[in-house]
Amino acid sequence: MLVSEFDYELPEELIAQLPADKRENSKMLVLEKESKQIFHKHFYDIVDLIDTNSILVLNNTKVMPARLYGKKEETGAKIEVFLLKQLEGKKWETLIKPSKRVKEGTIIKISDELSAKAIEKTEEDGGWIVELIYEGNILEVLHRNGNIPLPPYIERKLANEDIKKLDFERYQTVYAKDEGSVAAPTAGLHFTKEILQKLKDKGVEIAYVTLNVGLGTFRPVKCENILEHKMHSETFEISEDTARKINEAKAKGKKLIAVGTTTVRTLETAYQKYGCIKACHDHSELFIYPPYEFKVIDELITNFHLPKSTLLMLVSALAGKDFIFKAYKEAIENNYRFFSYGDCMFIR
Repeated sequence: MLVSEFDYELPEELIAQLPADKRENSKMLVLEKESKQIFHKHFYDIVDLIDTNSILVLNNTKVMPARLYGKKEETGAKIEVFLLKQLEGKKWETLIKPSKRVKEGTIIKISDELSAKAIEKTEEDGGWIVELIYEGNILEVLHRNGNIPLPPYIERKLANEDIKKLDFERYQTVYAKDEGSVAAPTAGLHFTKEILQKLKDKGVEIAYVTLNVGLGTFRPVKCENILEHKMHSETFEISEDTARKINEAKAKGKKLIAVGTTTVRTLETAYQKYGCIKACHDHSELFIYPPYEFKVIDELITNFHLPKSTLLMLVSALAGKDFIFKAYKEAIENNYRFFSYGDCMFIR
């Protein structure tokens, strides 16, 4: 299977630069897998569309202010340090831009209280292991010095304080709990506390997993044969309570609705490793593409994904590639907004 088979043309003006006025006002394309029908809704219709006999599973990871802007100590050259994953102590896996200006031992000063020392280059383009230099709690330091790591297709060159404040609030789910992600699980951005409460009141069971979104989710597929692509490892956690809820729900024949591709990969990885959903702290390198057979999830709420991405391949495995591309064509014709701050689809 070739990566070029997952390409499509998207008018630039359909890439959402700002979130919808209200989370629940996003448009939602509903895909019926069996009948191959497509319906146009809004996200606030989700309460009526989710069957009572369902369990909804969401990823409660929280985005950390992982993008750091600094200067090379000896020359003053501007350098960006993008934190990907904490390794041990104060060492982090990062992407540095421009990488060619950095060598082992380079100190990048972010502020008076935070600097980064380049330790060693990794295999990834622009990848470096750095040691952060600071005192106190790292998350508190990052909140004072870091920036929300919006994807590159959201342009913020001239962002004012109001826009920055908006991003801090809206590039985060309302149920986000533990900081550790470098990107939001964007399918969850449409939920409000009120919608979650209405679903609970209706009798829909709700459970949470945690997958810290890293480079693996967004790394482009650079090889033409997709079988040669290797996913980056991302850590996830399933609690005792969530494992019990999911196993009981599945035993009762309830539909499992995953919110976002990260939730899908968490649950499908756990099942592949253990033959069931069990409490664990593990990692996923699972690459889902057609004709993958899903063992755990039945339905999916997800955003519209980039051309040639592993995420587009995952939804194609669930709904069928031709049906997904038909839906994307219809979404483009109806001016749906794409990617992180965009509209969503419900595959059922």
